[in-house]
Amino acid sequence: MGAPLSGAASASGLWEALTDRAATARSALHCWVGDRFDSAPWRQVVRDAQAMTAGLRRAGVRSGTRVAAVLTNTPHAVRGVLAVWLAGGALASLPAPARGLARDEYAGQLTGICAQLGPTLFLTDQRTLDVLPASLGEHVPVRSWESFVDSGRVDPSPPGDDELAFVQYSSGSTSAPKGCALTPRAIAAQLDLVMSVLEGRPGGEVTASWLPLSHDMGMFGCLLTPWAHDFELWLSTPERFTFSPRTWFGDLAEFGATVTAGTNTALHLSARAGRSARLGRGLRTRVCVLGAERVDWDTLRLAVDAFGPHGLRAEAFTPAYGLAEATLAVTATPAAQAPRHLVLDAVALADGELVEVAPDDPAATRVVSAGLPGRGVELVGMSADAPREIQVRSASLAEGYLGDERRTREHFRDGTLLTGDLGFVRDGHLYPVGRVDDVLSVAGRKVHAREIESAVDGLDGVRRGCSALVGHYDGGGLRLTLFVELRRGPADYRALAERAAGLVMARGAVALDECVFLERNSLPRTPSGKIQRHRCWPLFSTGRFTPLATVDLAAG
Repeated sequence: MGAPLSGAASASGLWEALTDRAATARSALHCWVGDRFDSAPWRQVVRDAQAMTAGLRRAGVRSGTRVAAVLTNTPHAVRGVLAVWLAGGALASLPAPARGLARDEYAGQLTGICAQLGPTLFLTDQRTLDVLPASLGEHVPVRSWESFVDSGRVDPSPPGDDELAFVQYSSGSTSAPKGCALTPRAIAAQLDLVMSVLEGRPGGEVTASWLPLSHDMGMFGCLLTPWAHDFELWLSTPERFTFSPRTWFGDLAEFGATVTAGTNTALHLSARAGRSARLGRGLRTRVCVLGAERVDWDTLRLAVDAFGPHGLRAEAFTPAYGLAEATLAVTATPAAQAPRHLVLDAVALADGELVEVAPDDPAATRVVSAGLPGRGVELVGMSADAPREIQVRSASLAEGYLGDERRTREHFRDGTLLTGDLGFVRDGHLYPVGRVDDVLSVAGRKVHAREIESAVDGLDGVRRGCSALVGHYDGGGLRLTLFVELRRGPADYRALAERAAGLVMARGAVALDECVFLERNSLPRTPSGKIQRHRCWPLFSTGRFTPLATVDLAAG
């Protein structure tokens, strides 16, 4: 597998891999620009990054400073990541604009983060710069990556082992963005973990990805791992994928990619599009890591049906569990092993019990394994008998949340991360089942919102992965509202709402009060595709949604 980057948990191996080793690499980076891929060998990428450092230094970037950035999948952004480090700065990756987020809200989010971060500079590519709020420049100098191209080279002074190197701000699927503070030591350990999961061969893999670099899976899994290990990398964009989901597996086939990664929702979209795709060269992909959200068993079956005739085996799919607080990955299904799942009673699961049932049981739900702990990872206090909060010890843990001592104390305790996710362990495999803050307490019952949403996905006319169950108070107690995007319209909204209510009762033993039907692409999402459940009710109650119909089930 090649020499590990971390060595004795030192940063030197990381910087060597991204500079000296990359300077002699045989492989190349190919970035989607406009309507084609722009190609350059990794050694040229390194030289270009080095040639940006003098300009960054003149702009105030040096050891101990912080640089804020909205990272897009452009050639200049890729080079800028290394350039900031070589100039001595710590790079903070701020959220890209989330779907459904108003311009003024996004401006407030960015300025709030910058007030906490205290950056010397704010950087992004020129195209994104043109749409950023002008008010941002009142708080921090705002520049484009392009403005530093060929500005000169200085002696490198990257962050040391335990110094701040990267701050990953989440896009906030459940709460306000948190800045996970990462050291080179943690990053190096994570790249070793990813390589062990992939059973990767330095210089012998081809990666294709569209995941945003503003997301941890895009940055560490799909950019830095190929860079550090001399993989050929075909880097597309989330915009291209959104416009045409078939491009993901089309790229895998065209370029002979052996490694890729994505989300469950993205796989479902691609599989639906791929049923009629012509993948003439076939698929050589041996590892397709699936993370960022829970993996659905039906999605895996759909993908095998769609892509199996083109050479993709079930063993290629690698469900994984991770989070930015652990840099990226925590657990993953071993390479060349087919995903596994358990069929459980959803109502019992909501009550904290694990009861296996027959697949045709009305309350059955399929829970997919997220695999085994990776290199240097330990799951703490987990049970095989009941869901508990997932607690993690890892060589890749963040130092905490930058500038947020309260949240740091709540989630980082004595070298252990309290994730806020729920899961259980069977035969060493982790089975995530939801989040603590996805658990709604209704009349003394615990309802796992994601379990309900997964069941609603199966209703005819509902877009898969496009529903959100929200609890809110109206002065008379907690009400449950289900937001649903439809594949098409019009529909018999009352009948569909009643079927959804039946599923809520069957799966959660609670009553649904209201069902709000929305057009496609209405629900707010993070750039990686996760629904921001916490924003749904405020958007609806303030008139920011335009519903196709609202059915009040409580009124009869």
